[in-house]
Order: sequence, then C-alpha cells, then structure tokens
Amino acid sequence: MALTLEQENRRLKWTMISPAVLFIGLMIVFPLAYTVWLSTTDAFGAVNADTSFLGLTNYADALGDTRRFWPAVLRTAVFTVAAVVLELVLGLALAMLLRRPFRGMRWVRTILMIPLLATPVAVGVLWLLILDPTVGIANAILGLVGIPPQPFLGSVTQSLPTLVLIDVWQWTPMMTLLLLAGLTTLPEEPEEAALVDGASAWQRFRLVTLPMLGTTIVTALVLRSVDALKTFDLIYATKGAGGGSSFEAETLNVYAYGLTFDYQEYGLAAAVLVVFTILIIGIVVALRVRSSEKAGS
Repeated sequence: MALTLEQENRRLKWTMISPAVLFIGLMIVFPLAYTVWLSTTDAFGAVNADTSFLGLTNYADALGDTRRFWPAVLRTAVFTVAAVVLELVLGLALAMLLRRPFRGMRWVRTILMIPLLATPVAVGVLWLLILDPTVGIANAILGLVGIPPQPFLGSVTQSLPTLVLIDVWQWTPMMTLLLLAGLTTLPEEPEEAALVDGASAWQRFRLVTLPMLGTTIVTALVLRSVDALKTFDLIYATKGAGGGSSFEAETLNVYAYGLTFDYQEYGLAAAVLVVFTILIIGIVVALRVRSSEKAGS
C-alpha cells in the first residue's frame, strides 16, 4: 500500500531523529540503571572489583544511619527551603520593582545579573575571602557599626546560614528573571479594573497579580528547588570534604561524594544517590500536583 506524502514525511522525521533519541536515552538510562544495580552490591575499593549481591542491605544501612545520613537529609532540607524561600521573596520584590521602565533600568538589570556569570566554585572562593575572620572585608564593615568579628564559615553554627545567604546572593537574580518574564506576560486590564474599584497597591498585588502569576511561581520554585537540592560545588569549595570538620554543612550530595571518593563505599554511596533521586522526583511531583490543583480550583 502506497504511503501518502504526510506519512512519508513522518517516517523520514523519525528516521532522522531516532539515532539522537537513542543516544540520549542510553546516556540517561544506563547511568541510572548502573547506579541502581551498584546500590544492591557490596562494591568497595574499586567499582570493577568482585562484588556480591546484597539486595536492600545498603538502603537499610543508609536509612538506619542516624549519625551522618539523617543529619545530612535535614541539612539538605533546611538549606533548600531557606534558600529558595528567600530567593522567591527577594526575586519577586525585585521583579515588581523592575516591571515598569525607569531611567537606568538597563544598567540595574546588568548589575543584577553579575552573580550569575560566575561559577559556584568561583563564588565560594570569593566569599571565603570576603568572610575571612582576620582579613575579610565583612568583619571590617561589621566593626564600623560596633559588631564584634564573626567566624562565619569557620563556625559550626554559622556555616549553614552563611551558605544559604551566599546561595541567595548568587541565585536571586535567576528567580528575578523568571518572575519578571512571567510579569511581562500578564494582562493589565485586571489590575486597572481593581485600581478603578479603589483597591490599594497591596490588595492589587495580593488579590490580582499574585494569583495570575501562580503558574510562573510554581515553575520557578520547581527549577530552583531541584537546583538547590543538588548544590555541591559551593559547599565543597567553602567547607571542604564532609562539609567541615564536624560535618556542620554536609548535605546529601557532599555525603555521597565522601562515601564514594573518601571511603570508596560505592554500593552505599549508590544507595544514598538513589534515595536522593527519589526525594527530588517526589518534590517535583508534589509541586506539580499542587500547581494542577490550584489551576483546577
């Protein structure tokens, strides 16, 4: 049976893109499958050494580790929630300020984007110099207002909050860009109608702008939450192996890295990474479901 021109074009399209689709699929599936398999073995010392099948033993060991694993989970959650919430609030405020044209707006936007140009490692080194307890400019500024020198990244209690603030400094501009893009697509008629009805600026923002911006906010939260959960280079560049001598800044990524390259416990590290991946997928699904429920209501 002869194929129509449309059917031939469709077949040709899939013939042309199938090698790329297959390659990308293998690049995604193989590492995931290998990690899952590795997590069920006693791989130690070298990944090509003889291994034995352990089933879910590594998962039980990881989930039963109250000294390193669960504290790392808690730090990961605290770091992610604190950083993303601050970035959302500040990003939304900046986006609202930049929504209307003003003189020098291009310069302000350019300056705002500077933190995004640097790699997280470079940002970590920069802030190590700024926050140095002896020669850093941060303590010099605090001294001008009568505040005694602070250890910042050298403190067990201040390390995680300091890392959150560094992350906020670097990634708030990205949140601002995403929210500003959403604001520019909103129709102006609802706000104008609310203004005519006598609504205040806060009422127009809370009752009109914010609900219309809901989908953009959820998208920004998903993108930034996944990225914040995976934060590794900033923490490793500033705190080193283990997130510090007392593991005060050790997140799940840093913990898994240490298991792999410091202790060479590949099976246990793979189990931690699988659990971490499931955690990320669960958060993304939960945010998407919440967004769909809001859109349907």
